[in-house]
Amino acid sequence: MTENALGFGVDIGGSGVKGAVVDLRTGDFVGEQVTVATPQPATPEAVAEVVAQIVRQCEWAGPVGITVPSVITQQVALTAANIDPSWVGANVREVFSAALQGSNVAVLNDADAAGLAEVAFGDEAARSGAVVFLTFGTGIGSAFLMDGTLFPNTELGHMLIDGAEAEQFASSAARDREALNYSQWAQRVDRVLHEFSKLFNPTAFVVGGGISQNADQWVPLLTVDVPVVPAALRNRAGIVGAAMAARDHVAP
Repeated sequence: MTENALGFGVDIGGSGVKGAVVDLRTGDFVGEQVTVATPQPATPEAVAEVVAQIVRQCEWAGPVGITVPSVITQQVALTAANIDPSWVGANVREVFSAALQGSNVAVLNDADAAGLAEVAFGDEAARSGAVVFLTFGTGIGSAFLMDGTLFPNTELGHMLIDGAEAEQFASSAARDREALNYSQWAQRVDRVLHEFSKLFNPTAFVVGGGISQNADQWVPLLTVDVPVVPAALRNRAGIVGAAMAARDHVAP
């Protein structure tokens, strides 16, 4: 396998930081994914050290793509969802590059990275039309895709629905926290999707995150009048999209 066929991606979440070498021709992992618990407090410097640890463990030398649960503009974090507030205003490229001893890095929003990976390697539904890609995890991430082109840094998980942020009651973490069964949780997701559908009129929803691995237990329960397609890459998409961003020098 040629060197430029490989990339490295790291996906930072509220509970875990995970990374892997990616075959950029197929979107598959090369070797095992490495996962480390997100440090608490999840400050930029603490998280960057975990990223460096993962890169060393995988014996990777080269550009690194990194996703953050934040709005990223000109490589500066503007928000901090499910990570420490000290991220706001941080130059994320400088923080990670320093921890990685000067390696080239590309940093982008986690849901945006996952959406780009799904366009490249996932379900055909992500490639055409006005698609809303959603990741259900600690929060709800979102990516807007128009015929496969990304409109970056949307934050639908923070939209107020019935007086509460969508991710407060319909994230995967909310399901775990409240011990909801799939039927109960699907009703909440359905409420969110109905609202998104009314406002944005998408041609399809593509749903990812770890809970998409059990999509057959909740997607059929949804009543929204828009196709809902499980993400083909499931919970791998963030890592794959990050590796693609590093290869393509995509950094908002």
